[in-house]
Amino acid sequence: MPEVLFDVRWPDGSTQSFYSPSLIVEEYFRAGHTYPVGDFVDTSRTCMRIADQRVRQKYGFGCAQSVATMAGIEQAAARFAADEHVTLEAFRRQAGAGPY
Repeated sequence: MPEVLFDVRWPDGSTQSFYSPSLIVEEYFRAGHTYPVGDFVDTSRTCMRIADQRVRQKYGFGCAQSVATMAGIEQAAARFAADEHVTLEAFRRQAGAGPY
């Protein structure tokens, strides 16, 4: 079942990929769109919370990957002002244990 990596370009031009155990990120973000860093972090937090809940509902325990993804996003975003912009460049679906 699908899992997804999402590729972002930070305001300084650096790129980074993040993992989601759920396709929920595709419901909240659009590939090719730009978001203020603060909004991107807040929306990512919502997505990872939903993904964690879906894993918990299915397996009876939370998703460590969702927590790790959010920590990575927060750490990377801390380098920028909330009103700078991040671009979600692409989604890359992978086969996995989901969907959640």
